[in-house]
Amino acid sequence: MFEQAFRNIDDVLRREAGCTTELDYTEQSSWILFLKYLDDLEKKKQIDADLKGEPYTPIFDDAHRWSRWAAPRKADGSFDHDTALTGDDLIAYVDNDLFPYLRGFKQRATGPDTIEYKIGEVFSEIKSKFTSGYNLRDVLEQTDALRFGSQAEQHELSTLYEAKIKKMGNAGRNGGEYYTPRPLIRAMIKVLKPKIGERIYDGAAGSAGFLCEAHEYLRPLAKKAADLDTLQKRTFFGKEKKSLAYVIALMNMILHGVEAPNILHTNTLAENLADIQEKDRYEVILANPPFGGSERAEVKQNFPIQTSETAFLFLQHFIKSLKAGGRAAIVIKNTFLSNTDNAAIALRKELIQSCNLHTVLDCPGGVFQGAGVKTVVLFFEKGAPTRNVWYYQLDPGRNLGKTNPLNDDDMADFVALQASFADSAKSWRVDVETLDAETCDLSVKNPNKAEEAPLRDPKDIIDEMLALDAESAEILRGVRELV
Repeated sequence: MFEQAFRNIDDVLRREAGCTTELDYTEQSSWILFLKYLDDLEKKKQIDADLKGEPYTPIFDDAHRWSRWAAPRKADGSFDHDTALTGDDLIAYVDNDLFPYLRGFKQRATGPDTIEYKIGEVFSEIKSKFTSGYNLRDVLEQTDALRFGSQAEQHELSTLYEAKIKKMGNAGRNGGEYYTPRPLIRAMIKVLKPKIGERIYDGAAGSAGFLCEAHEYLRPLAKKAADLDTLQKRTFFGKEKKSLAYVIALMNMILHGVEAPNILHTNTLAENLADIQEKDRYEVILANPPFGGSERAEVKQNFPIQTSETAFLFLQHFIKSLKAGGRAAIVIKNTFLSNTDNAAIALRKELIQSCNLHTVLDCPGGVFQGAGVKTVVLFFEKGAPTRNVWYYQLDPGRNLGKTNPLNDDDMADFVALQASFADSAKSWRVDVETLDAETCDLSVKNPNKAEEAPLRDPKDIIDEMLALDAESAEILRGVRELV
């Protein structure tokens, strides 16, 4: 129903001089979609208030409503081209009037958990990149045709938006930064089995894929009005450092039905681990933290195991942020299992001593399109030490890539066997007592399958070389900061 409108919007953005990448296309369509969503939300709340005979105070004043500047109407309801701003007048209005007004919501809001505060944060982080008011007018008119009213309409819009995020993630080498494959996320959620009333957290939210999929999992289980209110306000929590990812995360969660997402725009790692109290802990943590990056020296001081590897810092944060008995599923590079540096060894020991690392899912190359590194998923529970680790070596039986991505059927065997930690040709168990006491090496070695040396696709080799080059550059930058 709305697919053609999305295509038309992308076509306009491609000819807009101010937008040059898939990231720009997603960012610019996001803020416009956000304002259209808010206009539809205002209309719904006004109708609900009228039916109850209650007053309703709109979020926006008259001068800045969508129906005033983006889509003015005549008395008969038809579009009013005579009063609609366009060209330089539209650009001037958006840059000099609309955006300053929207940024002001952050100061005017009653608190950070309000939609008003989210509006202020979004428009404090981004700016309009349109240079042509005629292109912007075209995008506004295409967006005005979209509707957020029914669940079916919101579901279609969320599906289209997810496709846009996936396309954006795949456009660059580090696609995993924005897009974790949804079949992998859904399998992780099925293993953790979150319940209504539990708080779910992602401290490296990215585009909020984990939180959105967790909402999709829990929504059918909400049978009472109180359950729906819990899902809206007290279930999903996230933090995101990067401005663009933060904006996309908000929009993605809104399209999935969460009106005022509990996502903070902050550097998660800037929080001192010693400051995390019981009230700050969660029952369920799902995340794919960035790897290969580095943080400033003062940030590393927040962690007992100091390292320049961002993912290792995040893993410490997640362990500390779990409630006793809480469950986590964390994506991390497979080299974490066997690295011999002091930080990796210390972190492995901390993990198996303070948590029950019950499952390690070994993912093949190609799961993260464009990322160029192999990953594992660590499944653990807080509060009891690890006795046995169940491994599963994911093998879809084909080379994964953009034209042949991971799907839900690929994950079905893992989910089924994991429920009972069953042995198979792809799965096995390891007693922690058999691990090397010094290195605590957890690396994946399938005893049930003969080692093979398959010929690697040249493209896979090149992708991995590029990823290693990027990782080396990040390390060198970190060393330079210390010199």
